[in-house]
Amino acid sequence: MINIIGLSTGLACVLLIGLWVFDELRVDKFHKKDAQLYQVMQNFQFDGDIETECRTPVPLGEALLEEMPEVEHAVAINDFFSWRSREGILSNGDNHIKAVGWHSAPDFFNVFSHKLLQGDKDQVLAGKNGIVLSESLAKRIFGTLDNIVGKTLEWKHPSFEGAYQVTGVFENLPANATAQFDFLISMEILLEKDRWAKGWGSSYAETFLTLKKGTDVEQFNKKIEGFLSTKDNSDDNATLFVQQYSKKYLYGQYENGAPVGGRIAYVRLFSIIALFILLIACINFINLSTALASRKMKEIGIKKTVGANKGTLIVQFLGESMLMAVLSLVVAILFVVLFLPQFNEIAGKQLHLNMDLYQGLFIVGIVLLTGLVSGIYPAFYLSGFKTVTVLKGKFKTSLEEVWARKGLVIFQFALSIIFIIGLLVIDDQIKYTQTKNMGYDRDHIISFQWKGALYDQWNGLLEGKSNERFYAFMSELREVTGVVQATNMTGNILNEIYGQSGISWRGEDSDRDFLFQSPVVGYDFIETLGIALKEGRTFSGDYGDDYSKIILNEAAVKKMGLQDPVGQTIDMNGGSQIIGVVGDFHYGSLHNQVEPLIFRLDPHGRNIMVKIKAGMEKATLERLEKFHQGFLPEYPFEFTFMDDDYQTLYESESRVAVLSKYFAGLAILISCLGLFGLATFNAERRRKEIGIRKVLGQTAAQIAVMMSGEFAKLVLVSIVIALPIAYLLTSNWLTGFAHHIPLHFWYFLAAGGVVLGIAMLTVGGQSIRAANYNPIEGLREE
Repeated sequence: MINIIGLSTGLACVLLIGLWVFDELRVDKFHKKDAQLYQVMQNFQFDGDIETECRTPVPLGEALLEEMPEVEHAVAINDFFSWRSREGILSNGDNHIKAVGWHSAPDFFNVFSHKLLQGDKDQVLAGKNGIVLSESLAKRIFGTLDNIVGKTLEWKHPSFEGAYQVTGVFENLPANATAQFDFLISMEILLEKDRWAKGWGSSYAETFLTLKKGTDVEQFNKKIEGFLSTKDNSDDNATLFVQQYSKKYLYGQYENGAPVGGRIAYVRLFSIIALFILLIACINFINLSTALASRKMKEIGIKKTVGANKGTLIVQFLGESMLMAVLSLVVAILFVVLFLPQFNEIAGKQLHLNMDLYQGLFIVGIVLLTGLVSGIYPAFYLSGFKTVTVLKGKFKTSLEEVWARKGLVIFQFALSIIFIIGLLVIDDQIKYTQTKNMGYDRDHIISFQWKGALYDQWNGLLEGKSNERFYAFMSELREVTGVVQATNMTGNILNEIYGQSGISWRGEDSDRDFLFQSPVVGYDFIETLGIALKEGRTFSGDYGDDYSKIILNEAAVKKMGLQDPVGQTIDMNGGSQIIGVVGDFHYGSLHNQVEPLIFRLDPHGRNIMVKIKAGMEKATLERLEKFHQGFLPEYPFEFTFMDDDYQTLYESESRVAVLSKYFAGLAILISCLGLFGLATFNAERRRKEIGIRKVLGQTAAQIAVMMSGEFAKLVLVSIVIALPIAYLLTSNWLTGFAHHIPLHFWYFLAAGGVVLGIAMLTVGGQSIRAANYNPIEGLREE
């Protein structure tokens, strides 16, 4: 029974982790030309560092298709960017649906394997005013898929509104696609509406290629490396390379211009955890099988006497372990079916145990591996006994066998200790990121997008268009009861800060190679976030501030080596005057260092941030919703709290922490099951010894301490082995954070103490029970 429980629990963990790992490995793998599908990436060199960016110029795809014979198809895509809303309202008569769309060049359906249910893949995006809908969006807006091609929809959007004619319908995107959108419209709309989009100096698109079969990707990368400099002399510091599209999800982190990792680290981590949990379960089986060998001695002796050879017995015992693995699998599948919904919620997945080919092969492989690993040593061990020795009952456990069994127990508990230390460190680091003073106040701040018309000095204002409605909205917003401050910005201070280079403060060309973080913010931004002002003043309409006024953080002042920076002018965007200096604050994630930063002013940002008076949140939000409806009745008031947005920066780490708690607990449970079985067997085997000790005067307490002490020594050895390994692993993980907790000694002390305490509780009961045996019964058995 202990073997069944241990193996089934271990197999259930492996199956759950396996489902998660397979899902991660299959993201974006569904495209028919997966092996040929690549994304073009840009590397920029700044002050000796290389920044990698997925955005590229819109004309790049078409140029590569024309000039590079290796390119089979190319498509440029734009997802409306963050400074324009990705969302808008599609209308069919009185039916209004909120939807997310992309701009795309005509070759989209030749590059990506999204199935068209209606329409010609070569024609659906050929016309400027065509729109291709997803299956679900088409059903929501028309109620049917019949005869909808050719119908007209109204698209209400801040920048790209107009009438569009339905040219096709595509099948709903799979859940394991990283790109999620409701419809596609032509790239020509973007080029028409935004005068900067078509230039080689602007990165408005993501470019995707399908390369011809047999293309040497390494050689192709060398060919296109300096391609941009042939189109635009200002792009001398920009180089190109391609990355297989389906690999970007797992290998989305870059160093020195090359992919070095990303989510693949978690795939490897959980794969190792699954392997170790399975090993722990198998070790239980091995230990208990060899420990209980004496119960099979007569059977083995008789079979050998009647002619069974060693090979026959090995096959028998391996068959028994395989049967045990199959029975455990049945129980494990029941566990998985029961707990999969909770696992999906924790992991943020939509996993299913559907027994397809891949899952079937995985399950069969796991069962065979489990049966083989857990059964091969006991099979050879049991079949190796000599017939005469077995039948005479002179079987004795050798010193090597005892140490092998102890070694396996030590290995089990060492892994459990490593799990616990990792759990404690991850949990504390997550808490640290949530409580560390970031240099700004994110409490009681909400953010939402302005989805009405909005123009800036690059698009619209120069043509005579007006933002008076938006200005009125911002002015009256600050007067709403319960609103403390309000501001706006382009992008997001947490994860969408734009960079800018080409800046000189000493008049030297070498200055221009450095990339400054350069968020574009509106009035009252510093005040709303409570960022400390060290010198000068903040942006203000009372002073007539415009785009030529900037504010530096202390890191930027230090980088430039400026003395008394306020009032000085630097060469940035034709000349920019420093009006203030703020204290360093930690924008974005703690994975990154605080970098030199320059605030630019533009009061036309769409991301609106409102600080609400504490204790008045509910009432103020109700007023804000009513206020918002007065200006934008066609759009719902959708907001998020900044503190919640901040937590999403550590979503992966938080999920790892939660899952680690469960897996660490199960690892300890499985280890203790094995320890309980060994303690039970040990107590039974030593009944005669216990009887003699009690006759000679030892008390039950002394015997219980002696027997528990033997197991305590094994756990102590496992602690000694696990601590340095855990230290190396956790310290390496923490290096991924620019700011992290110290590795306190108590992490290691607590993990060792917890495991030792649980182990002693597990074996203590059996030791006490054994110590209270009637010595007469133990001696009478002999």
